[in-house]
Amino acid sequence: MGNEAICKAHFGKTLMGKALLETSELIFRPADGSPSRKLPFSTIKSAQAIDGQLRLQTPGGPAILELGSNAEKWCHKILHPKTRAEKLGVKPGIRVSLLGDFDQEFLRELRASTENIKEGKIDPGSELVFLSAGSTRYLSSRINKAAKTIQGATSLWIVYPKGKKEITENDVLSTGRKSGLKDTKVVGFSATHTALKFVVPFDQR
Repeated sequence: MGNEAICKAHFGKTLMGKALLETSELIFRPADGSPSRKLPFSTIKSAQAIDGQLRLQTPGGPAILELGSNAEKWCHKILHPKTRAEKLGVKPGIRVSLLGDFDQEFLRELRASTENIKEGKIDPGSELVFLSAGSTRYLSSRINKAAKTIQGATSLWIVYPKGKKEITENDVLSTGRKSGLKDTKVVGFSATHTALKFVVPFDQR
């Protein structure tokens, strides 16, 4: 989840509501129940923080959010969004294990940061484990084994396709929790996939 703020916004007309700064878009949900406004970072033409206002130029015209002290921080995040690797916690030299199939672009991103990559099996010393699941059946057979293998603060990312009946977010959450893990974060992995992060509960490490 990103940052949240109750604020006044101007989209041609003035509205009160909740603004949410997510990893790749800004969402404004009006308090009057009118449709939410979604502004993907990639479509924002310019962003400025002036006198506590976040001023944006969007394809639909100017948008202004009165965020006070948060305006500069939000502006910086919009202009300098995290890379996918950063959002997933990939750091130089980190030890990573991969289970399942991943696209070549993601593999290139990983290899640009680390050579410590184990494929097809979990390295007990891995700090990050990525498990790609295309169906609930595949996920169930793999996540229980993974949950018994990861230790300490190791993060297990379950990567699954969006909008597929074979596996849904609820399926992933339910399976992960039943295996004794705790879900802590969700990230847009790609245009077609989502990633959910699980860890061993703190009191069981």
